[in-house]
Amino acid sequence: MSRSVLLLRAVNVSGRNLVPMARLREVLASETDLVGVSTYIASGNIVCDQPADAVASCARVREVITTEFGVDTPVIARTHDELTGSLAAQPFDDGVERLVHAMFLEGEPAREGVVALEERLVPGERIALVASDLWISYSELGVQATKLTKAALDKALGVAGTARNLRTVRKLVELTA
Repeated sequence: MSRSVLLLRAVNVSGRNLVPMARLREVLASETDLVGVSTYIASGNIVCDQPADAVASCARVREVITTEFGVDTPVIARTHDELTGSLAAQPFDDGVERLVHAMFLEGEPAREGVVALEERLVPGERIALVASDLWISYSELGVQATKLTKAALDKALGVAGTARNLRTVRKLVELTA
């Protein structure tokens, strides 16, 4: 059976957008048809058997999270093969690992949006669109120095996304293998 990951955007285990992973696993087991559910770290990575209909599963998970936790968050699916392909194609092998992130997008982004984002890059930053994933290599000043804010990314690309650092992406590839 192929495995997938459902990625949640901007959820936390404390404070705002509180979604405790243990309770999330319980709710998903009882309220969805997902099979083999586990989570990886507390930032909203749901690993499961590949759903028959990823779009419907993402919509159902979003609905369940909204109902149970009062958090309305995009849910973005990636299969093992999609994760592996994106990771293999990311162009920033020369970047500092902790500064390289993948933004997994909810749908096809506006192509002109990438050009608009390039105009916002700070010195040392780079971006590349790989299928429906935007890879970002942040400058040595890190994420806190970027002008690629959530609002700027959403507006330019026209779709929601959620970012994971390179280490997490590699782990998700491993967990979905």
